[in-house]
Amino acid sequence: MTIKIILSLSPVFLLLLVLLALDSLKLVNKTILLSCLAWGIISAALSFYTNTFLISQYGLDFDLFSGYIAPVVEEILKMLLILFLIKRNKIGFMIDGAIYGFSIGAAFSLAENIFYLFNYASGEPNLMVWITRGFGTAVMHGGTTAVFAILVISNLNRQSPFGFAVFVGAISAILIHASFNFLTSWPVFATVFILIVIPIALVVSFQLNENAIRKWLEIEFDTEASMLHMIRKGKFSETRTGQYLLSIRNHFPPEVVFDIYCFISLYTELSIKAKSVMMLRENDFVITPDPGIPSKLKELTSLRKQIGRSGYLAIAPVLRMNRKDLWKLSMLASEK
Repeated sequence: MTIKIILSLSPVFLLLLVLLALDSLKLVNKTILLSCLAWGIISAALSFYTNTFLISQYGLDFDLFSGYIAPVVEEILKMLLILFLIKRNKIGFMIDGAIYGFSIGAAFSLAENIFYLFNYASGEPNLMVWITRGFGTAVMHGGTTAVFAILVISNLNRQSPFGFAVFVGAISAILIHASFNFLTSWPVFATVFILIVIPIALVVSFQLNENAIRKWLEIEFDTEASMLHMIRKGKFSETRTGQYLLSIRNHFPPEVVFDIYCFISLYTELSIKAKSVMMLRENDFVITPDPGIPSKLKELTSLRKQIGRSGYLAIAPVLRMNRKDLWKLSMLASEK
């Protein structure tokens, strides 16, 4: 029994630890990670009851159900939390998205394999079954949700519509899951396929994305530091952003223009602070929470309301306030 537990439960969590070790930029929030693990278990329970209901209610053939319907049900349930986190700007990059996604799948497989152990361990003496479940099925569950997160974030970073990004990610995850289920007649082949494809895809994505993050940090940090310096010296109008603001000031009341100026100044300060935190994390420095951050974030929110939607949309392009730039403020809030 002990060897079955080790074979079926440990491999996927060992791979999760490897992924966490690869996160040199320390992008993963521990509270969110624990929430993902919890959701993985909950989604496994929901999948079990949903699948059981569909099979009993409609008398579906098990092989047909396993190949075409179960992957859809299970992947949709697993990906719900990832979608929620993306919409709330709690995921900024493919790296943290992949880790959160993989952790959901890992916990999903944990719950699923514990169920199998308690119900079928004594009746299934063949260790290959448990090797397949531990190295194949479990890694597949983690990998598909990670792939979903990677593809959604990748497409959003390329300014694709949200619906299109979700569709591409969901279809890819479901197809990988369904393909694995079809290959279970050849369990060794299915397991080897998953063990090759999933880790390589994750490691390559990590490496490419980490390089992009460092480039983003270096370029934007220097640009924003220079702009903040000019603002504090009273030479904001000499910057490109300042010149742009001068060109649109006639479209807004004077008090709104002043609030826009204050918003740009405060946003730039907080953006630099967030990037500084990321750099310190990467180099394992101890980060002392800034007691002034909560009030500044609250003030930024208030300024955004005061400048209105039109004012915000007018300055969003020059401040590059896209999805990952808004994420950094969410990350900064968690440091308070």
